[in-house]
Amino acid sequence: MARWCYRHRLVVLVLWVGALFGLGVTASSAGTNYAEVFSLPDTDSKRAYDLMRKAFPERAGDTDTVVWKTGEGTVRDAAVRSRMEDALAEIGRMEGVGAVTGPYDGRGAAQISEDGRIAYAQVTFAEQADAVPKALVQDVVDTARAAAGDGLQVELGGQAIARVQEPPTGTAELVGILAAAVVLFVAFGSVLAMLLPIVVAVFGVAGGMFGTQLISHATDVPELASLLATLIGLGVGIDYALFIVTRHRRGILSGKDPGEAAVAALNTSGRAVLFAGGTVCIALAGMLVTNLRFLDGVVIGTSLTVVLSVLAAITLLPALLGVLGQRVLSRRQRRRLAAAPDAKGEPVSGLAARWSATVQRRPRAVAAVAVVLMAALAVPLLSLRLGTVDQGNDDASTTTRKAYDLLAEGFGPGFNGPLQVVVDGEAPSGLIRAVEDTEGVAQVAVAPPANGVSVIQVVPTTSPQDVETDRLIDTLREDVIPAAGVEAHVGGVTAVSKDFASVTGDRLPLFVGTIIGLGFLLLLLAFRSLVVPLTAAVMNLLAAAASFGVLVMVFQWGVGLDVLGLGKEGPIASFLPIIMLSLLFGLSMDYQVFLVSRMHEEWVHTRDNARAVRVGLAETSRVINSAALIMVCVFLAFVLSGDYGAAMAGVGLAAAVALDAFVLRTALVPAVMHLLGRANWWLPAGLEKRLPHLAVEPKEEDDATPVPAPEDKPVDGAASVVHGFVRTSEGEPVRDAAVTLLTPGGRRLDRVASLADGAYVVAVPSPGTYLLAVSASPHGARAAHVTVGEGPLVHDVELTPGGVDAVS
Repeated sequence: MARWCYRHRLVVLVLWVGALFGLGVTASSAGTNYAEVFSLPDTDSKRAYDLMRKAFPERAGDTDTVVWKTGEGTVRDAAVRSRMEDALAEIGRMEGVGAVTGPYDGRGAAQISEDGRIAYAQVTFAEQADAVPKALVQDVVDTARAAAGDGLQVELGGQAIARVQEPPTGTAELVGILAAAVVLFVAFGSVLAMLLPIVVAVFGVAGGMFGTQLISHATDVPELASLLATLIGLGVGIDYALFIVTRHRRGILSGKDPGEAAVAALNTSGRAVLFAGGTVCIALAGMLVTNLRFLDGVVIGTSLTVVLSVLAAITLLPALLGVLGQRVLSRRQRRRLAAAPDAKGEPVSGLAARWSATVQRRPRAVAAVAVVLMAALAVPLLSLRLGTVDQGNDDASTTTRKAYDLLAEGFGPGFNGPLQVVVDGEAPSGLIRAVEDTEGVAQVAVAPPANGVSVIQVVPTTSPQDVETDRLIDTLREDVIPAAGVEAHVGGVTAVSKDFASVTGDRLPLFVGTIIGLGFLLLLLAFRSLVVPLTAAVMNLLAAAASFGVLVMVFQWGVGLDVLGLGKEGPIASFLPIIMLSLLFGLSMDYQVFLVSRMHEEWVHTRDNARAVRVGLAETSRVINSAALIMVCVFLAFVLSGDYGAAMAGVGLAAAVALDAFVLRTALVPAVMHLLGRANWWLPAGLEKRLPHLAVEPKEEDDATPVPAPEDKPVDGAASVVHGFVRTSEGEPVRDAAVTLLTPGGRRLDRVASLADGAYVVAVPSPGTYLLAVSASPHGARAAHVTVGEGPLVHDVELTPGGVDAVS
């Protein structure tokens, strides 16, 4: 497929552009039909909501609030009253505004605070918040705030109002892409190579967004799905293309034709991309087991974007590589390649090789430091509290936050999150008195029965995010209502959030077990090992614990919130664990697949675990760290989205990816694999026979060499030999170096240890090309292809401390 896409590049480009254009036109014509369907079956708040719908079947549109405060006198003063009545009357005449309920008529007396300095009016739109035109909302804001001045402060709060104070759509995405471009340019040194991953990601994300928009007409898809799909699509799309382009460039530098380099890159890193995309989709699908139906649309939107990102990486990318040819290299690399066309690429050296050698020499110390760091970051998780995220968490400079604070000041902190005790029938006076006498209740108001349902409005003394409010809900449900002997249920936004947190906590173990189990099976099939997927599962749990610890520190304890400009600390959003863990497990598996697939490739060739881990880490750590840095930039950019929940998810995922890549995959995982040795690749023989073969690496081609003799014996009647000396870079002989002769496919033919003077001799069965691998701790390792003719071949080997040769 890669070869076909490379050769028919123009056809592939036309197909992709045409498909994206067609999707875009269709989606634009159809418009969006996002549905914020939220339901918690079998919860007390859901039963209260059902009774409320029975009482008030004609649900009005979104209701927002205008709040004002006077510095002198009271809001009843003629000057204040005339200005606000004129503003509210003008708002009421706007097309799209259903009603305005102010404090200056007989029914609105309760809308003025006890000290008379703060009042509010409720503006009810004809549509729900997402459907109200932004222009109308902006007119309401401008009209209301025009009345301010001369000691009068006017602020507005509500869901529709929040939409007009968000940054322009696309700001976060643009910042993330620009940051990714900088990282890619530093990694590649080429503008054209830098653009490749970005173009691939944009095609995948745009296709996913248009597709999700169309799917919203067939099933319930929340608007959150579009935001999360963009977030995850940009990250994985750029990363997947980065891995393939890196392998492609390495192939060209090693002397391959660009076409063959592209095929080889897609047939190795491309396979890893397929597996990585599969793990992300499996992790996202894990949300389905929670039986929270509003998450179904999130799964559909994000999974579609990931699938299209993978498809773009394995079809569109090779076509783009065909268009660029050798221009995918920097000018310096092209000049070097032209000057030395027979060069075999750039050796893996520098920081990556030195770090890889350090991990091999000191695996226990590296593992201990990594575990201590992750455990320390995970400690705050013990104080995790899920709850309501509302406009009280907005930045202090926003009008929604100011309105929230004014209402809390004038009417009590619980006014922003009232509870509803809903009674099927008429509310008995005993229940009303019991609610009034309950500790933590500031105010009680009883509405007349409607359609056989009574509603008792309860204003707590504490804010919606306070733990005391949660306790009040429990007290009403478990003590007050049962003692009154009446069927009643506690609802309201705060009660729904509390129930959601409870449901999430109850279903979290099943959810985590499902995605870990499915990820384990996929890695088991990919790497034919029990230990590798088990290690990955443990690492994923460690990454999740540490990243949620960082979330608690930032958003619950308030560490760094001012620096990030994210408003006020509070509980972690109830919806976040399910969504964030899905994305986190998927992305963690990505890095595990890319890292271990290169190790496994080396293991298949050499059967030397220490070398496989060292080479795999040395070759992939730089690209994994670059990919992680790109994801961190993309996720942190969503702090600019204006959505507190999206910012929370962005910071959490950025911390998770950074810890996963920089601590787990480049330190703890290789250190543990060094300690485990050959056990990393153990698989019971019975299980080996029963498992289907789904290897990440391509199937080895049949070698031209004869069938080898048993592994640990020299080949009898060998046609020739390879002999020489193993020495250090200073010319000193290396004794007991392991010298192994293998076929190009990795089958071992002969193995010996060098003598005291460094001499070695290995037997060769027939003329041809072979792989000679030499290793000796602590001197390093070398591997090279050798071509043997009719006679003996002299091949001296020089070992460099920390040196690593890649077997390609």
